[in-house]
Amino acid sequence: MNNFLFSLNATVPVFAVIVLGHFFKRIGLIDEHFASVANKFVFKACLPCLVFQDLADTNIRKNFDFKYVGFCFIATLTSILVVWFLAKKFMRDKSMVGAFVQNIYGTSGMAPLMIIGSVPLYNIFAVIILTLESNNKENFGDNSRIKHALINILKNPIIIGIFFGLAASFLNINFPRMIDKTINNLAVMASPLALISIGATFEGRKALAKIKPTMAASLIKLVVLAGIFLPVAAYFGFRDQKLIAIVIMLASPCTPTSYIMAKNMDGDDTLAASIVVSTTLFSSVTLTGWIFLMKSLS
Repeated sequence: MNNFLFSLNATVPVFAVIVLGHFFKRIGLIDEHFASVANKFVFKACLPCLVFQDLADTNIRKNFDFKYVGFCFIATLTSILVVWFLAKKFMRDKSMVGAFVQNIYGTSGMAPLMIIGSVPLYNIFAVIILTLESNNKENFGDNSRIKHALINILKNPIIIGIFFGLAASFLNINFPRMIDKTINNLAVMASPLALISIGATFEGRKALAKIKPTMAASLIKLVVLAGIFLPVAAYFGFRDQKLIAIVIMLASPCTPTSYIMAKNMDGDDTLAASIVVSTTLFSSVTLTGWIFLMKSLS
């Protein structure tokens, strides 16, 4: 019961803010224009600050664990490539591939070494996948799309935030408190604003039309990846905080900011929003199960 309450405390507030976003839209407190501006603001300002802060707060040289970072990197890379391949092969509507694959990963705010091993790689691949699978990709040839993807990586605000965050971490830069607090004030707005936008723009009928890919992505995100990689992590000897961070990486709900990326990069934002809502709703049960299993196996 304690595990279930722990999971509810983590997931219900997230779901509640989505519901409030929808409610605020219904009563006219916010509108489509607000959601559109909020999406751009989160993408270009809040998200870069969030990933920068996550990485800058980590002392790479002092805390680096090659084995652990390597595991997170390989698990992330393998998951993305395999899911991308299967989605390309089996999804009938190819316009949904980008948002489907992008939402398989996407948790920031993780344990420090987890961030180094997973977050930069995930975000780079998110940009690549959303560019190559963009709904506007018919306007580009194969070579042009690859070039376009590389340009998007270089100018993407989140990738820029990652680059500066890694540099600050490696150099162990301690910013003055006023600068650090300013960055933090922008970073903490990322998820709440994204959740409000999801709620404001969420359309139940459109979401129901994409229920099959939504449920497939949710199953992969909450159950399948953890079922495959957690036994491997245990075999390599990861325990306690490191193992819990791996659970977070593999089995937590999709971050609402994945919707923001899909929205700003011509991905299927309806599917992205549906996956965020679905994984948030069901994760209270699945996370409880994983936590219970971890405790049972000590």
